[in-house]
Amino acid sequence: MESRSIALEQETDIAVARNEVRAAAAGMGFSIVDQTRLTTVASELARNIIKYAVRGRVIIGTVQNDSRKGLRLIFEDNGPGIANTELAMRDGFTTGGGLGKGLPGSRRLVDDFKIESTPDIGTRVTVVRWLIR
Repeated sequence: MESRSIALEQETDIAVARNEVRAAAAGMGFSIVDQTRLTTVASELARNIIKYAVRGRVIIGTVQNDSRKGLRLIFEDNGPGIANTELAMRDGFTTGGGLGKGLPGSRRLVDDFKIESTPDIGTRVTVVRWLIR
């Protein structure tokens, strides 16, 4: 699968990202449960970009590691960044009035989760769900 970049600039782009992630996961042979996990992660992380950074993008692609093949999603923006990523990864922490479940919940639904953020520069979240674990 070739990598695909989807702009995240408005609410409707969240649905586009969800649909593309589901299609990519299904095309790779992920189970319905894993397709749902990946779609949920895409929804949460895309919504964070729209809410906090206004615009960004998701890059959908495959990754290969020895005998493992996975789906990698990279969410990136040039928004305000996250001052304390360790705190942001705690259940219940929020700066936007939500439940504080998006980032830590997303981490639990994937195999690999990496967040990089610099205040006033932006945030990049990379997740991978392995097809063969």
